Amino acid sequence: MKFPRTQAGFIPCSRPVKALSQLAKRTTEPPISWLMREGLERPGLISLAAGFTDNPTLPVTETRTIIESLLKGKSSSSSLQYGTTYGDDPLRKLTAQRLTQMDKCSEQSKNYHPDRFLITHGSQQLLYILNEVLFDPGDIVLIEDPSYFVYLGIMQSHGVRGKGIQMEPDGLDLLCLETTLNTLKKSGELARLKALYLVSYHSNPTGVTTCAAKKEAALKILKSFEKAAGHPIYLIEDAAYRELSFTGKDTPSALSFNNASDRVIYTSTYSKPFATGIRVGYGLLPEPVLTAATRVKGNHDFGTANFLQQILSNAISSGKYMEHIQKLRKRYASKARTMTRACEKHFPEKVKWESPEGGLYLWVNLPKKIKTGLKSKLFKQALKQQVLYVPGNLCYCDDDTRPKPNHQMRLSFGNASIKDIEEGITRLGRAIKRVM
Repeated sequence: MKFPRTQAGFIPCSRPVKALSQLAKRTTEPPISWLMREGLERPGLISLAAGFTDNPTLPVTETRTIIESLLKGKSSSSSLQYGTTYGDDPLRKLTAQRLTQMDKCSEQSKNYHPDRFLITHGSQQLLYILNEVLFDPGDIVLIEDPSYFVYLGIMQSHGVRGKGIQMEPDGLDLLCLETTLNTLKKSGELARLKALYLVSYHSNPTGVTTCAAKKEAALKILKSFEKAAGHPIYLIEDAAYRELSFTGKDTPSALSFNNASDRVIYTSTYSKPFATGIRVGYGLLPEPVLTAATRVKGNHDFGTANFLQQILSNAISSGKYMEHIQKLRKRYASKARTMTRACEKHFPEKVKWESPEGGLYLWVNLPKKIKTGLKSKLFKQALKQQVLYVPGNLCYCDDDTRPKPNHQMRLSFGNASIKDIEEGITRLGRAIKRVM
């Protein structure tokens, strides 16, 4: 088995490495890139790794109709022209309306004003921009333990240190949060702390949703340490999977709390609920973060593609967006049931998981003696069985206060067919049994 040489710190380049910036030297290839390539290039391999969305339900017909309408309209040329850096005004207004409806707040609330929105090429671009405007090398961000491993890579590239906060079934362990803050205060490092990053709905990778009460409490705890820190401490709420709930249940965002407008950075995406290839995300940002992020966004690309934004505006205003989401929720709920039932049938009794209520992922805990990392016996055996998963240790930040757990895995039911989910879990169960 060959692993990407970038994991060992080698950066392919015709020029000497000395010519590269410190950021380039810190940046490694995301492990998911290699996992995705393996899934695409190995014939017969079933990938339960990459968080691709369901291919058969992509809104091809709906999008084709929208595109034809856009190009036939009076303002057709505007779709193919540059737009503004902060984003298409109709899409910002529609997004503000949707968010106020989800949070059951008044559209007149200043927390949700359309002018506070920045439209980006996917929420991942926004996360990268936020790291550019908030953090300097050596700064600290508190992060769920485990968390979204692509964000961990963004942190690493910017030289940002992570401090893991333990999770409970209903979200953040508030005692762990407060203890960590006090430890940073005592060590004199609190001044380097800038934010708490939270994947608050159907988390990637665990599927956990942080309840509203815990989000509100976390915000209050962060504010109580601001005086000692000497600057604001932001709550970055990543809501990428909010609209992919199977149960129809929803909890308010941190934006809905009193006095949250100046401390909450809300990020989300249209890629996961509509079409990943659209690559449109957004952030609702307080000042001065909004101004700084808009300037950096302008240097990145002038602005998000008008054409993509107008496709989404049309999809939302015509009702096609919600129609698609309803189909998608039913589809993912069915896939999640298939995966959990297959796990019950094929996994050994000591393997544990929680049935997801939304999102795209199943988080699996194996006995601690069973390692799941890229170089483990289980990972190699899984490849022999022609099935792929994401090792759980990739989802933990480097934190000198604890070793990374190495007995977990993330499985995705997003893109695999019902048949492939059943067969993939059968193969994975066989691999687990062979190394136990």
